[in-house]
Amino acid sequence: MMQPLWYSLLTAMLIVYVVLDGFDFGAGIVYGFVAKSDADRRQVLSAVGPVWDGNEVWLLAAGGTLFFAFPRAYAAGFSGFYMPLIILLWLLILRGLSIELRSHEPYKLWYEFWDWTFRFASILIVIILGAAFGNIVRGVPLNADGYFAIPLFTNMLIHPSIGILDYYTVVAGLFALAVLALHGALFLVWKADGPVRERSIALAKRLWWIVIALAAVTFALTPTVRPEFFAPLVARVWPLLLLVISLAGLFYIPPALKGANDIRPFLGSIVFIAGILASMAGTLFPDLIVSTTNPSYNLTAYTASASMYGLQVGLVWWIIGMILVVVYFTFVYRNLSGKVSAQTKGE
Repeated sequence: MMQPLWYSLLTAMLIVYVVLDGFDFGAGIVYGFVAKSDADRRQVLSAVGPVWDGNEVWLLAAGGTLFFAFPRAYAAGFSGFYMPLIILLWLLILRGLSIELRSHEPYKLWYEFWDWTFRFASILIVIILGAAFGNIVRGVPLNADGYFAIPLFTNMLIHPSIGILDYYTVVAGLFALAVLALHGALFLVWKADGPVRERSIALAKRLWWIVIALAAVTFALTPTVRPEFFAPLVARVWPLLLLVISLAGLFYIPPALKGANDIRPFLGSIVFIAGILASMAGTLFPDLIVSTTNPSYNLTAYTASASMYGLQVGLVWWIIGMILVVVYFTFVYRNLSGKVSAQTKGE
């Protein structure tokens, strides 16, 4: 019973991370399309500046939870994906620097350098994270010892040898890019006013169709890399229910954009992202890392978990820690409620 519970808690933490850090990644992706003047750019950075670093705490917390609850999966994943993780780390550093340093010097060249860094890092981070989810679905060449080594790419196919990047994981990365670009645009609809809000609405309407198209392509390609992936959707009721809820959130966005309440389209995006990730986790359960070498080598919530005693004791401290985190985030977001005007200075 403890293993499914910790699997669910880990999934929930990853969903919160993608939803929260996803909107500031998305703001970086759409930055050049919705912010035309220096005042517009300051407005966008003022919307994400106070919360971006706090949002990333959820990634650290999820990594710590994986390390504690499923140490074998943590060891295999972090060693096998060492290169993309290092690339991701440097991109996260660059993105943080671009937000914090952009307004420190009053020179156009300085502004433009950090503006391009913010956009570049945000785009690549999302593609890498999307490709990572593609690898989880497709599987990796896990051996009998519970480890794998995989190059960044080979021939972009899954035969005869796979790489971290192939035709499927690249499409998954582009799908993630479109989803979080839409998420970021809808966040700016909610938080910004003036021209940035208007451009964000117009961009979100176009991005919605791109998300639909890339979702269809990604779902169509999934059986080619893992034919049995969708079988649990028929065998289990709740992953299918979560997928339906996710699609309901996606199709709620266009009519919500026509209304006067700017937070409603953003809430639709949250439901879409949370639903699709939860449905994916429900479909994968109990697998954590799937082996393309031999299904018996799969690392599952049962074979990769810590001891039952450790999971039980850890749950107590996890609950205490999460209460503190939720109280803190509630306080921060309540104090930062309301729109960011175009006159507000950036970070």
